[in-house]
Amino acid sequence: MAAESRHALPIVDCDPWLEPSEGELIYRHQRYEDKLRRLTAASGSMVDFANGYRYFGFQRDDAAQGWWFREWLPGAIDVYLFGDFNGWQRTSLPMQKGPGGVWSIFLSDHTYKERLTHGSLVKMLVHGENGWLERIPSYIRRVVQNEETKDFSGQFWNPPRPFDWKGDDFDIASVGNLLIYEAHVGMAQEEERVGTYREFARDVLPRIKKLGYNAVQLMAVAEHPYYGSFGYHVSNFFAPSSRFGTPEELKELIRRAHKMGIAVIMDLVHSHYVKNINEGLNELDGTDHLYSPPGDAGNQPYWDSKLFDYGKDQVLHFLLSNIKYWLDEFHFDGFRFDGVTSMLYYHHGYTEFDCREKYFDDTVNRDALVYLMLANKLIHDFRPHAVTIAEDVSGMPTLCSPIDDGGVGFDYRLAMAVPDFWIKMLKEVPDEQWNIWDIWNILTNRLPYVKTIAYAESHDQALVGDKTIAFRLMDKEMYTDMNRAYKNIIIDRGMALHKMIRLVTISLGGQGYLNFMGNEFGHPEWIDFPREGNGWSYAHARRQWSLSTNPFLRYSYLNQFDREMIHMVKKYKILSDTYAYNQMMDETNKTMVFSHRDLLFVFNWHPSNCIPDYVVPVPEPGKYKVVLSTDAERFGGLNREEEKVVHFSYPAVCEDGVTRHFMKIYNVSRTAVVYKKSR
Repeated sequence: MAAESRHALPIVDCDPWLEPSEGELIYRHQRYEDKLRRLTAASGSMVDFANGYRYFGFQRDDAAQGWWFREWLPGAIDVYLFGDFNGWQRTSLPMQKGPGGVWSIFLSDHTYKERLTHGSLVKMLVHGENGWLERIPSYIRRVVQNEETKDFSGQFWNPPRPFDWKGDDFDIASVGNLLIYEAHVGMAQEEERVGTYREFARDVLPRIKKLGYNAVQLMAVAEHPYYGSFGYHVSNFFAPSSRFGTPEELKELIRRAHKMGIAVIMDLVHSHYVKNINEGLNELDGTDHLYSPPGDAGNQPYWDSKLFDYGKDQVLHFLLSNIKYWLDEFHFDGFRFDGVTSMLYYHHGYTEFDCREKYFDDTVNRDALVYLMLANKLIHDFRPHAVTIAEDVSGMPTLCSPIDDGGVGFDYRLAMAVPDFWIKMLKEVPDEQWNIWDIWNILTNRLPYVKTIAYAESHDQALVGDKTIAFRLMDKEMYTDMNRAYKNIIIDRGMALHKMIRLVTISLGGQGYLNFMGNEFGHPEWIDFPREGNGWSYAHARRQWSLSTNPFLRYSYLNQFDREMIHMVKKYKILSDTYAYNQMMDETNKTMVFSHRDLLFVFNWHPSNCIPDYVVPVPEPGKYKVVLSTDAERFGGLNREEEKVVHFSYPAVCEDGVTRHFMKIYNVSRTAVVYKKSR
């Protein structure tokens, strides 16, 4: 019989560290329940509440034979709808203000059937406290830019044939532990230009499949006026970026990924929005507090953007409807929530999280916490197997605990401390001085019930001003000495550590793994989007895929290693195992030995110590064979150990009187080897 709970919330039973903050956790959960009850009082459920995309914007009324257009603008004085369908006459179609500040207009087929057609350009003229301004509807499903004037307009999007999702019964639960390939459609081509959804589906998805990744995380999906923002300054939350193609082409990309067994996760930006007046939500009704808190409280000072007011029901309706829209209309399989730390705290994470109180004091934005609970509730009610991943650097407790237990409800959190650790090590500590306990501790420092996505680097480390791991290791030599015929100790060292860092991260860091596109083969350049400072060049906003397949260059070695590493992780279900078992730590020889079931991992980080007949403990008695070695010739290694050699274990009585089993290996410097017990 299960022990009776001592606390009101199961999460406190699970983690006694939370006991001093139990009152605050109860209060947060009560606020969530109160908000959920109020929001669903009329609709009956979160799934039915989040239907704003079926009410606002353009909605077909077959009974009345025409189109309704609706927009929430409570502070507006006058509102007009106009576009090419009425000859751009700005004040000929006045909208009527209704309850709750919702403005509407009906466009009958009798007058507009031949005028308001698929692709028609539309805008609103809004008269508010900030004057008369032309604005783009908030729920518009496509936004395009005039190449000559650079002006953005909404588009009436009504394809003659709705996209056919028939047969798309993909379930992300079928892929198992997540192996995520983080990607940006626009820069996923080799030419110096913006790539498209079609090209990504045709050229990049097969590459992801071949490498063995089972999920792709798409950045920059929602429309954003500045390409160089990497998609993080969103202007139009219901419009897939038109610079990559049409909504139907994005849907086809997702459907094709599903046919390949690849899940598609959206990088969702609900932490802030672009401050632009012409394109976005800012001051849409003439006030500064429609979607944001008023005054300075509505500004994200570090990102030069605007914040959402998560305490306002209409804002919650907008954001939750946006979530359901992407799941429903585009069949995304989940979300990586960007900027969660900024959402959670009024200081946006710009502090040291050095004590428990900082997670539970008045700097925490409780309204944002409640919103994240509601978002997770909606997602898992609508798509039970959809995944949610939190990008939170603060380590907020309960973030990945079930809502009913008192948590926020995320499925995973990103291990953001891990890439910071690797960058710090590479920048500040010579590798001959690396402390192997530091490596072990950073990769295993997580609660057992918190599922974690580990990664050595993402897009953050690839941007101008920072460096990828490969670039930090090999720098300018990557441009001159990656030819297989050349000998270069900097390249040899860099490639060896690049493989080891990735292997130790994926095998120790969590239940999932993420890689940013191109990093698997050590892409030699940073990311720099076209801007005035670089002459509006696309030279660094692309991926040089040909490097990874060039038989004369060493990039192909790293690409091959990543492929075999991913396949090994999947084959032996390493990510579904619990924590690795620490078998041995030899600081003198910089060697760490750990196991996952009958797999034995030996990492020798020492720059020069190669030790014959090195004794290592084994998890089970038997014979062991090499299943993966970073030093293999096919990975650009020196092939110092024969992979076909069979290693036999032997028993030995240890100092504590217990008999354990060991085997002898050739412990090669700057090499990681994975052994498996043979049947």
